[in-house]
Amino acid sequence: MNKEGGLHTMMQSMSLPIPAAYSLDSYIQTVNRYPMLTLEDEQRLARAWHANEDVDAARQLVVSHLRVVVSVARQYLGYGLPHADLIQEGNVGLMKAVKRFDPERGVRLVSFALHWIRAEIHEFVLRNWRLVKVATTKAQRKLFFNLRSLKQSLNALTLNQADAMAKELNVSRKDVLEMETRMSGHDVSIDPTVDDGEESYCPLAYLASPDENPAQLLEREQTERLRHSGLANALKDLDDRSRHIIKARWLTEGESSTLHELAAEYGVSAERIRQIEARALQKMRAVIPA
Repeated sequence: MNKEGGLHTMMQSMSLPIPAAYSLDSYIQTVNRYPMLTLEDEQRLARAWHANEDVDAARQLVVSHLRVVVSVARQYLGYGLPHADLIQEGNVGLMKAVKRFDPERGVRLVSFALHWIRAEIHEFVLRNWRLVKVATTKAQRKLFFNLRSLKQSLNALTLNQADAMAKELNVSRKDVLEMETRMSGHDVSIDPTVDDGEESYCPLAYLASPDENPAQLLEREQTERLRHSGLANALKDLDDRSRHIIKARWLTEGESSTLHELAAEYGVSAERIRQIEARALQKMRAVIPA
């Protein structure tokens, strides 16, 4: 089961509201009506979950903090992703936090859960920001979100601005500029549909190799091998004189012999050499594959 399917199943088993099930405004109004837990109630429910896997206790811990997820998800609206999807991913992080929460450590669930909520939303943003990932390492992921929060406009950074951000984030200017380049890029269809009849200058047009494709190359190589093999067999079937004339006229690497030169060599007329050559070529054509 994928993560989204698992989320729906877990929420339904706990009778939790799901953002996609109805309008976002209704969802937010619903979760805001759930009361916040006191410290005593939170610890009691957490112990019930850890000791007995009490699903109802876990449900109460989750629903009392759904409003926190809504608030955190709102901070990531600038990434162009649906608020409901951000909330749903944050809810996954909240449930992971409830599963791991230890009430004996003296930390409130809300403080513990913020890390898990943000981590899940970060994963979702990075997966859906571009088709090609903009950040893969932990350092790149941290730089991605910090740079997004620090950058005030869509304009390219100046070197002074890049230096200031690099100093504040404790990274190099090169790292800042490289991440800005990744963030400013856009996905482009390799073969977009053109509806107006105009010629398309899509990447497919200039990325396509002018060379033969692998199938064509293989076919040509096989044809060449057959021709060379057929040529060798055809020459074997000729008598010595005809073979010598064909090689001298057509298969020599240097300058080929003329009819008169071969006529003088064999002591016959040039016309006789031409006739021998013609018969030999006719015989060879019947053997060599087209």
